[in-house]
Amino acid sequence: MSAVVFAGPSIHGSRLDHVPDIEVRPPAACGDLLRAAREGATRIGLIDGVFEGQASVWHKEILLALTQGVRILGAASMGALRAAECHDFGMEGVGRIFEAYKSGLRTADSDVAVLHAPAELGYLPLTIALVDAQATITGLSSRGIIHAKEVGILSSQAVQLHFKERTWQRICCCLSTARQAAVLDAIQHFAVRQKRMDAEELLARIADPMAATITHGFTRQDLSHTVFLDALEDRLSSRVN
Repeated sequence: MSAVVFAGPSIHGSRLDHVPDIEVRPPAACGDLLRAAREGATRIGLIDGVFEGQASVWHKEILLALTQGVRILGAASMGALRAAECHDFGMEGVGRIFEAYKSGLRTADSDVAVLHAPAELGYLPLTIALVDAQATITGLSSRGIIHAKEVGILSSQAVQLHFKERTWQRICCCLSTARQAAVLDAIQHFAVRQKRMDAEELLARIADPMAATITHGFTRQDLSHTVFLDALEDRLSSRVN
């Protein structure tokens, strides 16, 4: 094992036959990246991660893995968030969503969150991430399918909806019945799945071990240990041993 990617809803519908040497694991929780590093992964891709019901991936475990020489890339969802936060220490960000967080254009974690089905159903997304909704609305506008007033209405509705309730039907419900049908039909053909595009870019990059080398100078001596990180390391060690 040399490359491990943690992903779920962001890669639903993606073809993975072109990346046969990558082990795809479920969305990452606290400790999963560090565990993969201890199991021998030299390249780790973080796309999707858990939150709410479970502890999310810690920044400190990312930093610890970096000090061990592991190359870590992030994109699309939790990966874009952590990459923006840990970029200065050597984590590599991939894609437009990462760039938006890194630049400060986006700041809310909920912009990439979705409600999704369980692993048995391939992590099928059940709602629309705000980043995808906004990219799609912009695309429909550029194609002349919706006009400026509708852009404002749809954008406002998308922002106001909680991520667990954000569907295209609920976003478009503020339009007339006729316009709802027309816009929903257009979305079927022109939806922009920015999260999936960024995730696929990460998969393509991590599949090539020669695509980049680690250039950061972050070392173990630079990492401030805490009792919490020590406890996490001890817990992982006991599971491995």
